[in-house]
Amino acid sequence: MLFLDDIEVGQVNEFGSVTTDRDEMIAFATRYDPQPFHLSDEAAAQTYFGKLAASGWHTAAMTMRVMVDWFMAHQAAGLGSPGVDNLRFLKPVYAGDKLTVTGEILSKRYSKSKPGMGSFRSRTDVHNQDGVLVMSFESEMLMLRRPSAD
Repeated sequence: MLFLDDIEVGQVNEFGSVTTDRDEMIAFATRYDPQPFHLSDEAAAQTYFGKLAASGWHTAAMTMRVMVDWFMAHQAAGLGSPGVDNLRFLKPVYAGDKLTVTGEILSKRYSKSKPGMGSFRSRTDVHNQDGVLVMSFESEMLMLRRPSAD
């Protein structure tokens, strides 16, 4: 099991990757972000996107899935997150793009009031298959400490 005690500041985790799917992009946008450039190539051609582009929220959801899969595979003792800061959709994501997700640990602290837990702050970056940064954000994650830790 992976505990907060195992996390080191400066550590970079390679969470994995996901390839975007046109039908999933349209289905997500239809339900949650029905802006025309997320729904059709014709509408997107009239914008700077040039062709159908994924909703940034869909990119964020795919990123979350990649991260959760990694944390579950490592049996991380996560307790959720109180939030995300500085979320940036930097470049368009298109159908067929392969998105790779990495995270760098920026800081870590142990709780004084709840000694069995703490948190770490990280920056998550999402790059496409060409190495272009398409999305980034910072977040705080609550995590259990190793039971034997003081």
